[in-house]
Order: sequence, then structure tokens, then C-alpha cells
Amino acid sequence: MAVAVSDEGLLVPPGRQPLVVEIGGHYVWSLTPLRDGRPAAGGVLVPWPGVLRPHLSGRGRIRVTDATGAAVLYDDEVALGTGEGVLAVVDGSGHRLSVDKVGHLARSFAATDEAVRDEILAGTRRAVDDLREHAGVAAYLNYGALLGAVREGRMLAHDSDTDLCYLSEHGSPADVVTESYRITRAMRARGWRVLRMSGGDVKLLLPLSDGRVCHIDVFAAFHVGETFFQLGNRSGDLPRSAIEPFSTIALHGHEFPAPRDPEAMLAFLYGPHWRTPDPSFKYADPASGVRRLDGWLRGFRTDMGRWTELYNGPRRAAIPRGPSPFAQWVEPQLSDLPVLDVGAGTGRDALWFARSGRRTGAVDFSRGSLNVIRRRARRLRREVAVDQLILGELRSTLVHGTRLARDPHHLYARHLVDCLDPAALEQLWLLARMALRPGGGRLFLEFSTSPTTSPEVIRAAIEAAGGIVERLTTGRGEDMFDLPVPDVCRIRAAWPAPDSEELR
Repeated sequence: MAVAVSDEGLLVPPGRQPLVVEIGGHYVWSLTPLRDGRPAAGGVLVPWPGVLRPHLSGRGRIRVTDATGAAVLYDDEVALGTGEGVLAVVDGSGHRLSVDKVGHLARSFAATDEAVRDEILAGTRRAVDDLREHAGVAAYLNYGALLGAVREGRMLAHDSDTDLCYLSEHGSPADVVTESYRITRAMRARGWRVLRMSGGDVKLLLPLSDGRVCHIDVFAAFHVGETFFQLGNRSGDLPRSAIEPFSTIALHGHEFPAPRDPEAMLAFLYGPHWRTPDPSFKYADPASGVRRLDGWLRGFRTDMGRWTELYNGPRRAAIPRGPSPFAQWVEPQLSDLPVLDVGAGTGRDALWFARSGRRTGAVDFSRGSLNVIRRRARRLRREVAVDQLILGELRSTLVHGTRLARDPHHLYARHLVDCLDPAALEQLWLLARMALRPGGGRLFLEFSTSPTTSPEVIRAAIEAAGGIVERLTTGRGEDMFDLPVPDVCRIRAAWPAPDSEELR
């Protein structure tokens, strides 16, 4: 059957073999029809990824091939969207972008100059040396970088970062987390910018001469009993003897430590057919292992990608920029204390609170949100302290709670309660108790009501955490886009300081 291209996506023959999509002669995306599509008249319709849609307006040539490029299923000029302009997937500087293995737009190695590629490899080698000499862990090349080195002798064309792992001596997840934070401190002391992704997974940020920043992922690996775990989310049977002592492997002339048995590692990661190229590959991890790693190290990242995609994508423009009706309801009730907007989103309310010089902070767990707030604060010349808070990660909650106990604030949270799972909601009450008891601030909440977030349920949770609901109203309201919501609750709560009897 013939392939068809439309604004909705690609209509392709049903199959389990990966397909590669090029726009304007450059790779942008790979897919597997039966995994990524849905049945439609004439074949399988695979929708365009959300991150590509903002770029799909104009006229250009689209080519669809098999993974090797030998079999061409489609090659024609098309008009998408308005059909005006040139169809191209590029960033603001004109650099070519493609969808990476986690669904983000990035500059792949196929679109990277040789000199810049050598910068990435030299930086990765420096990271290996700093991890060994200053952080006390021996790192080895892994994931796509190892696969490219073993299978092709070069970086995978569709990859966009490099990956390192280290095999921890610890068999307790708590000790693995403690070790990861120690590693982070050591690498920062060496001048690295470090972005924490979980309790055992960080990114080292490597600035490049072409203006972008490359990520060097550093993943913890460890055994619990006989089971091998490796961030992110891998688990199963792989003995320590397959990893240590290390072998050495060359990648574009740069030598790196590698697992003792690279083929065993690659079979563990990618399955028995790892030698066959599959740019659309997705992991199929054991559900039991994912649950354990979520509970030990990664649970707080649930839905982070979805929110980051919202704040980085075109739908962000639909979020109003002026103050929400809830912010206008709250402001007359505020004392002179500063305000911390918890789950600040685009910062529309935090920026409004700061307009008259009120000391204001904004926290969110999405880095996409934080970047939007920082840009808008600079443009508006507003002073807003921006930081990441991850409700669901106890360490993050305790750090912020301790700071707020010493620097009293009001806490403001619009449509946050209805987005939190029970564990994260418990940490919101913990944060409020730590922050509000010492200084007399108030917690202001607005949320859509449901069986799990009814006014009675939330009041009971606040009171169980030691708070007092001072004011509660219900009625019609607005969502984050200011669209009507029939049932909304607003609460003002306080956490009185414990009396002397309670302290005894």
C-alpha cells in the first residue's frame, strides 16, 4: 500500500519494522507502525509527535524509508499547515533538530560538526576522569554511546548525548542515593554544572562552541541481592563479572572504559537483536523493576515530561498572562510577609504579586516552567526568586521547608492540589507545617473538587497535619487557561505554633 502524509500524521502499512522520516533531506523522527499508530482506513495512522507539530507548517520534501534507508516508501514534496514558507525542523538559530529517544527535540550527532563532536567526546572523557579521581567512582561508557562504539565504531547518527554508568558497591538504595549526592557535590566542586534527574541519575552540562549544551548522563548501577538495577529503569540478570574489571573501547579515536563484556551489557539493554539498527527502539522494562526504582529513586518524576512539554510547546500561549481571579481574591488577605507561589506554572500570579515590590518566590517541579518564569521576570524587570521544588521527593520538601521556617512566607497554590498524588499531597502539608508555624503565614489553595479532593477531604487533611481552616468557599471558577470550571474550592489555612503543653 502507498504511504500518505497529512497534517494529522503518516498513514503507513502495518508492520513491526522501524521507519525513518526525513524532512528537507534531514532525519527528524523514527517510528514503529504497530506500536506507535492506530488502525485507520488503508493502513495504520501514526500521529506526528507533539514536539514536531509547531514546525509542521510550510512546503517541503518528506521522505519515509526503512531503518537502513534502502527501501523508500515515500518521497515527495508536500504542504502542511498553512503551506506557506519552507518546511524545516530547526531551532531559532537554524540548527537542525530531531526527536530523541525520550521524545524531546534535540540536535542529533548526524547534525553535528566533526569538531563539535570531538568536543563532546573530550568532555565525556574529562567526566570519566573527574568521576574517578574526584568523586571516587569508576564510570564506563554505556547505552547509545556503547552501542555505537561496538556496533558501528562511531556515535549513533540519531543519538544526541553521551551516557556513563558507574557500578556502586552499595546494595541498599538509600546508600546509592547518598552516594549520588556525594558525587554531585564533588563534580560541582570541579566546575561542572549538574542537573539532578532522580536519586541515582544526574546530567553533566557541557557547553559547546556552537552555542548548545550537551548532556552527559551519569547513571547509578547496583545489585540488590541477585538482581541488577541500572538507571534509567533497567533491571534483570547481569552479574558483576560482566562489568568489572573494565575493558577499553574506542569511539572516534577517543578511548573509554567499557564493561568487561560489552555484548552482554548490550543484550541486557536492547535485547538479543541489538546488532540490528532500530532508530525507533523503545525499552520494555520489567514492571516489577520499574516499580522498585520508582519507589527507591524515581517516583517524583511522574508526569514531569508532560508538564515540561506544555511549558515548552505552543499550548503555553493559551495560558493568560495577567493575574488569575484567585490571585486577586488572595491579595487583600495578605500581610506584609513574602509570597511563595507553589506550582507556579508560567508564573503569571507570582509576577503579579511582585509588581509592587513584594518579595515573591516561585517554585515548580518542571524545569520548563522555571525557565518561562525566569525569562518573563527578566523581561518585566520583576524580582522573583525561582527554584525547583519536587513534592514527592522528601529531601526537596525538607530543604525548602527548612529555609521557609527561617524566612517566613505565605504559601500560594492554585490548581496544585488537584494535580498531586497522595504521597506528594502529604508533602505539601508537611511543607506548610514547617513553613507557616514559626512566622504566622497563611496557606492559600484553589482546586477543582472531586471525590479525592472534596472540600471535606482537604479540610480533614489540613487538620490532621496540624492546620486550621480559617476560610473556605466553593462555587464556579476557572482552570489554568481561565476556562470555566463548575466546582472550585478556595481555602485559607493557618498552622498555629504549638503550645507549651504540646512541646512537653
